[in-house]
Amino acid sequence: MGNKLTACTSILIGKKASIDGTIMIGRNEDAKAAWPKHMVVHQHGEMPTRFVSKDTRLELDLPAESARYTATPEWTDKDGLFEEDGINEYDVAMSATESAYSNALVLGYDPLVENGLNEEAMITVVLPYVKTAREGVQRLGNLIAKYGTGETNGVLFADNDEAWYFETGAGHYWVAQRIPDDCYAVVANQLAIQEIDFTDTNNFMFHPGIQEFVEKHHLNPDPTTFNFRKIFGTADRSDAIYSEPRVWAGHQMFSPLQAANETPESTDLPFIMKPDHKLSIFDAQQYLSNHFEGTEFDPLGHGKNAHKYRPISLAKTQESHILQLNRPGANIHWLAMGVAAESTYVPFFNGITDTPAPYKRGKLPAQLNSAYWIFKHASVLVDSHLHDFLPLLRDVQKERNTAAIKMIAETDRRLPSLKGAARDTFLTRQSDGYATDTLNAYKKLSLELITKMTDYCELNFNTDENL
Repeated sequence: MGNKLTACTSILIGKKASIDGTIMIGRNEDAKAAWPKHMVVHQHGEMPTRFVSKDTRLELDLPAESARYTATPEWTDKDGLFEEDGINEYDVAMSATESAYSNALVLGYDPLVENGLNEEAMITVVLPYVKTAREGVQRLGNLIAKYGTGETNGVLFADNDEAWYFETGAGHYWVAQRIPDDCYAVVANQLAIQEIDFTDTNNFMFHPGIQEFVEKHHLNPDPTTFNFRKIFGTADRSDAIYSEPRVWAGHQMFSPLQAANETPESTDLPFIMKPDHKLSIFDAQQYLSNHFEGTEFDPLGHGKNAHKYRPISLAKTQESHILQLNRPGANIHWLAMGVAAESTYVPFFNGITDTPAPYKRGKLPAQLNSAYWIFKHASVLVDSHLHDFLPLLRDVQKERNTAAIKMIAETDRRLPSLKGAARDTFLTRQSDGYATDTLNAYKKLSLELITKMTDYCELNFNTDENL
């Protein structure tokens, strides 16, 4: 991408594949180990009617009316907004983007567009203006067909009925597939969508000229089918080391019986999978927090294969999010600042009017009144003596996860009696309370770790206490 190369991991879960009937889309935003993120709420009607990208200089006229939506922008807009993820007031969720690669053949005929619509702007120019996930797919597709894009990307959409995965394959061409209700998908920096059924408009959307483009330039290696991944994507050694092991990890977690013959370097892993068991919000969180634990490939291990493959959760994760839709109460924007494996997912209800001040702070160098840096502070302290300190972090994570479910259940019980502004105020108070308590728990953990670290100094010596 333009000024910021990201390398994320994504998950999408259909409503009949989840334990509670919810739809979940989530992603790790991976770019830099120290690059703060903020969490904000844009109010209804807040957006300007003219957008100019600081990343690509693309200029767009926007609709006059914009919806309220949550977002996680960069700490500085010097190189653009990179709002990345959010839920709008119509319960449409969007996460952008999963970086991928197109092959040289297709790019020769439809090159990437230097001043096109890139990751930096996608949330900002799409999410405030759509009322369903399908509308989101169509709006983004129309914009890319018209203005082009400078990157190959995957984009996640969901609403209270369905989840969609959208991919660009060249400068202007795109496809999108609906995730079947009883299935899930995991994606890791490769084009993922496989066979396209152009007659099935319930489950596929696409650039209207994509078939003609492929036929005209003889791009399809197997004309008996239309496999988007094989026509537009890549399959090289870097995929086997960097991307495929993360997809394999998801299949081993959720479909071990079906995936028994898969290996970390298996090529052509399926995009759509049925789980062997119903998936919970914690299953989604554990996938995005995964670093091959329990295998010889865990970077925290000491075997010869400990750093062979790129893990899902890693130091360069700026934030990790799961957008949970089709809930009986308010939908939830779950957000973990920093490294997901060493952080906690905080639930922000859709309908909140604001976020706590620490979530709107954070810049370089570090400042410890920022949510991003509070989580990162505890993380780097744990890293300093991982064997001794990781159990202390896990205790905090477990307590906070239990508290989250308790708080959400209480909110769901009280919500039916509240309407309008009273409902929004209540949701804001509930979200703020849990978020603040979690920050305090991590501050307390950091102080405990600092206290313990005082005895690790190399200048230590077994002194005689009688002297």
